[in-house]
Amino acid sequence: MAKLPDIVLDVVMEASPEKIWPYVATADGLGAWFMGSTLRPIEGEPFFLHAGPYGDSPCRVIAVEPPTRFAFDWDAHWSVEFILEPLDGRTTRVTLRHAGWDDDHVSPTGQSHAVIRQIMEGGWRRKLTEDLPRAVLGSSLM
Repeated sequence: MAKLPDIVLDVVMEASPEKIWPYVATADGLGAWFMGSTLRPIEGEPFFLHAGPYGDSPCRVIAVEPPTRFAFDWDAHWSVEFILEPLDGRTTRVTLRHAGWDDDHVSPTGQSHAVIRQIMEGGWRRKLTEDLPRAVLGSSLM
């Protein structure tokens, strides 16, 4: 097995975990910065991420711990976890962990995990440092 490292990224935002939570744990919130979905934040609940030209990706909610932890399985091999850690009364560290990378597997698009991991790490970095803060700080989803 050729295990590849998890993608682990974090950003500090000037918002409380309670303000950020709906953006990582609801369909409307994820749709505001990541991608559309049929997500309902209930442990064990299946849902789909609408991955545009790549079609719908099957997922399953694996952890719902408001307002600090939300996680889901994505496709056959991956898991995604968001940790919201309050740092003080005004800021929160948002940590993303995208795990399950193994170069012995191919993605649903037919590319190796090594190729997809590199693409997704750059995409996650932009999403987490630009798109999520823009959505949270520029809107009042609740």
